[in-house]
Amino acid sequence: MTTPTPDPRRWWALFLLCAAQFLVILDTSIVGIALPALQRALGFDAAGLQWIFNAYVVAFGGLLLLGGRLADLFGPRRLFGTGFVVLTVSSLVAGLATSATTLLIARALQGGGAALIAPAALSMVMGLFAARPPELRTALGFWGASAAAGGTAGVFLGGVITEWLSWRWTFLINVPVGVLVLLATTAWLPRGRRQFGTVDLAGGLLVTSALALAVYAIVTANEADSSTILLLAISATLFVAFALLQRMRQSPLVPLAIFRAQNLTIGNIVMALLGAAWIPMWFFLNMYLQEVLGYGAFDSGLALLPMTLTIMLLMMFATERVVGRIGPKSALVIGLGILGLALLLFARMPVGGSFVGDVLLPSLLGAIGMSLAYIPAMITSTASARPEDGGLASGLVNTTYQVGSAIGLAAMVAVAGANTSARLASGIEPIAALNAGFSGAFIGAGVIAFVAALLAALAVRVPRKRRA
Repeated sequence: MTTPTPDPRRWWALFLLCAAQFLVILDTSIVGIALPALQRALGFDAAGLQWIFNAYVVAFGGLLLLGGRLADLFGPRRLFGTGFVVLTVSSLVAGLATSATTLLIARALQGGGAALIAPAALSMVMGLFAARPPELRTALGFWGASAAAGGTAGVFLGGVITEWLSWRWTFLINVPVGVLVLLATTAWLPRGRRQFGTVDLAGGLLVTSALALAVYAIVTANEADSSTILLLAISATLFVAFALLQRMRQSPLVPLAIFRAQNLTIGNIVMALLGAAWIPMWFFLNMYLQEVLGYGAFDSGLALLPMTLTIMLLMMFATERVVGRIGPKSALVIGLGILGLALLLFARMPVGGSFVGDVLLPSLLGAIGMSLAYIPAMITSTASARPEDGGLASGLVNTTYQVGSAIGLAAMVAVAGANTSARLASGIEPIAALNAGFSGAFIGAGVIAFVAALLAALAVRVPRKRRA
């Protein structure tokens, strides 16, 4: 069988898709440093301020699965463009907002646009390069590097923009970028195959409500009362109803047969655990730098740059070679193990620590671990899906990563809070108690990384051709 002729525009397309991934991840973190300015300008109270983050996360996580299926039905390029229209317009509304309500609605719409963009973009990456595994590994390296860069660049750019321009530009920066992406979409991106069928609106409503409710319950769990358990119970009930409905539908939103694809289920579980370990590491490292070492927000962003640059360079120039030589499974297990080791080293950081002596080495180890784990986890989760299910598989893996990140962060915040309270009750100085709380969170995230490595080692199956 002859190999299909490669699309001559595929590398230009990859550049555009990576820019989209960078922007989607950037939007989760760029507003962080601008929060005090936002609070003063629009009158947010302390409880409402967190929803500038959460409105985006809930909409993003809740709609990803639906976005993946829509990409399969209507074509990934069309959904990609639609997502960027939504993201660009909602960013303009957010940047011009004069009330807290308007800003939160715009943030939720930004998350909805991102949920259309992310699975469509990943589906196109897989479609453009799947026939050539070495090129696919290279492409996914750039894809992963753009995600890593977006997360840390958000902190750095948020500080620069807020200090030198205005908080409004943390949203308005998306507008010119979005316009440029839309102009390049038709020229560079493949049309893709479009399936014919109906949209399972009832299934979409059920699964989106279940996911959004679960994420909502998770991100508000630290205010906790019995309502968190009730919300999670309702979410679980909606998931069961969704699964039963999918069995009865002729054209389901999520054909349950997709989970028969080799490694898809375990790959998604490992991806969720990777997010649950990585996001708390990034969050608490930033907290340690600011709250314990006394760094400013801008300096903290600079301190995270070595880790970000290492991830980018490794994913672009080394991960593909390593995965090609030892295989995705071995790279995944080793990467998760190194990430777990880095987290345990972070747990040893003292109150009077220094950046070079206590932060830099585990940061670089964490970067190596993430660089080795992220791309193999993506390959494991999507490679065995049928081409016509590419958007859905991409939506699944993006969803599991986002939901895993939210669960992991909420759980580790709870661990840190409990440890800090216990130390304060025993009479330890506040700064030492706070640092002990951070240490507990790093240990918990390290355990998650080691559990993910064990699951990958035991459950991921190597295809026979690779084994031979």
